Amino acid sequence: MKKALCLAAGFASLASALTISEINGNKFLSPYNGQTVANVSGIVTAKGPDGLWIRSTKPDKDDKTSESIYVFGRAFATNLTVGDSIVIGGKVQEYRSNKDYIYLTELSSPTLQEKVSTGNVVKTLVIGKDTLDPPTEQFSSLDGGDIFAVPNNVSLVSVANPVLNPKKYGLDFWESLTGELVTVRKPKAIAKPNSFGDTWVAGDWKVTGRNGRGGLTMTDKDANPETMLIGSPLDGSSNPTSTKLGDSLEDITGVVTYAFGFYRILPTTNLKVTKSAQPALPASTKLLSSGKCDGLTFGAYNIENLAPNSSHLPTIATHIVEYLKSPDLVFLQEVQDDNGPTNDAVVSANLTLTTLIQAIASAGGPTYAYADIDPVDDQDGGQPGGNIRVAYLYNPTLLRLYKPNPGSSTDANEVLPGPTLKYNPGRIDPSNPAWTASRKPLVAQWEVLTPPKKKTSTFFTVNVHFGSKGGSSSLHGDARPPVNGGVEDRIAQAQLTASFIKDILNQDKDARIVAAGDFNEFVFVEPLQQFTSISGLKDLDAVAGIRETERYTYLFDMNTQQLDHMFVSKKLQSKAKYEHVHINTWVDFGAQVSDHDPSVAKCDVCA
Repeated sequence: MKKALCLAAGFASLASALTISEINGNKFLSPYNGQTVANVSGIVTAKGPDGLWIRSTKPDKDDKTSESIYVFGRAFATNLTVGDSIVIGGKVQEYRSNKDYIYLTELSSPTLQEKVSTGNVVKTLVIGKDTLDPPTEQFSSLDGGDIFAVPNNVSLVSVANPVLNPKKYGLDFWESLTGELVTVRKPKAIAKPNSFGDTWVAGDWKVTGRNGRGGLTMTDKDANPETMLIGSPLDGSSNPTSTKLGDSLEDITGVVTYAFGFYRILPTTNLKVTKSAQPALPASTKLLSSGKCDGLTFGAYNIENLAPNSSHLPTIATHIVEYLKSPDLVFLQEVQDDNGPTNDAVVSANLTLTTLIQAIASAGGPTYAYADIDPVDDQDGGQPGGNIRVAYLYNPTLLRLYKPNPGSSTDANEVLPGPTLKYNPGRIDPSNPAWTASRKPLVAQWEVLTPPKKKTSTFFTVNVHFGSKGGSSSLHGDARPPVNGGVEDRIAQAQLTASFIKDILNQDKDARIVAAGDFNEFVFVEPLQQFTSISGLKDLDAVAGIRETERYTYLFDMNTQQLDHMFVSKKLQSKAKYEHVHINTWVDFGAQVSDHDPSVAKCDVCA
């Protein structure tokens, strides 16, 4: 463990013959923080590069107190071996490398007072058998029952220091096991590993939110605290970086600790995959266009910083043709300008979009037309110089813009009598401070080229990419509820977008409207709660009856989750169908071409 200097304040004194459970106490912070202790007995259970872990020779029966503790000291650990029974002294300290993290209780400046014996049997605690089962819903008593509540960051673990309740709260459970040598039986990978091979898993204990691929899906008030991050192996080996969602792993034995913002298990050796979920790739969508307005298809895809020379552009084109089956209208997010991240005055994305269209045609798809509005240079966030924006691709043999009249980057669109749009396409209130460093929604009105007689042939779309979650804190962090970065901006953005949609429906309650894109938020959190309440649109996942556990388009930390959504007005709901195509969440990191999955819907826009 790297030792950045950040130690909780304490005071110097001497406490003799304490047990390890007494040192740890039944809260997050030790009651002996800052004190020098002596005559602490324990058996060495594991060694790391900078210290070792010992377990009490006199364990108590209190589920709230860990019987093990980390002893920091590389030189101290050199002449000791797993199985040694020792008596030591040292200073109790609370350590964290960042102010946003939870403190880890440890013994520093250790002194060996006695080596009692060697070769003692070291037993592991099997999680869920020798311990309580991990809680499955709530992380902390300080979250008020909702980890996604607004306002957030209203309390700190390091200040409140609540008494642990490991039967109910996930953070309390893992805190009560810090330092312990544990075994996870029948683990399954529930996310891709990071670049260091750190991998989120769940064992054979009870879980909630299990989806068909083996991951755990985030749902309302439940972000799966029963999961655990497996960190760097103690023997110096490396975990695989190609592990995939749903992979089965060999049993894992290691020590529970806290580092870099998360509770984690440091395994004694590297992870080993025993089986991968099948099929390796998802099936193509079953939602095929009828070629008429009674069955138009809509695709939505965050194509992750796509520029004309992006290496993943040909694969994105293939996804649109082979997996999305060339939707009639495609909502795109993260379309970069014509020279990508080169930070100059270029803002046009004509080359980016025409290059993508050519690649789609070469892959067997239609020759799409496109619609977008260039942003003001460096004003829409994203990769510096990239000028990302939302854009539409549409099949010009079926659709066209209704009375096209594009607005500029700063023109604020309006709903005119009809209803129709002042600018088609046009942006929603682009100068509003809610959109600072964020993409502006692009509203368009479309006309079906060959509608049935006496049927309405126009409909509206709203393509969104709300502000990012940058600045969010760890679900295992000190702030409670965790910081949901940018949530205030997204609330304002949701209100503006929803109010524009409401203006359309106020003129025509039967208006056909599809709002889709990367909302950067979950449907059960305040921004999208306000969006649906104000706009009157319905979540298409719910309309189409998609199981809650299968509503995901993104992997982050321990959760499959949904940032990408589609919402429809009442007139489109009766025959609507919807699918998520998990082409990026199911594959390993090397095969992932975007960090988002695309989705496809099918609607009757002339009903």
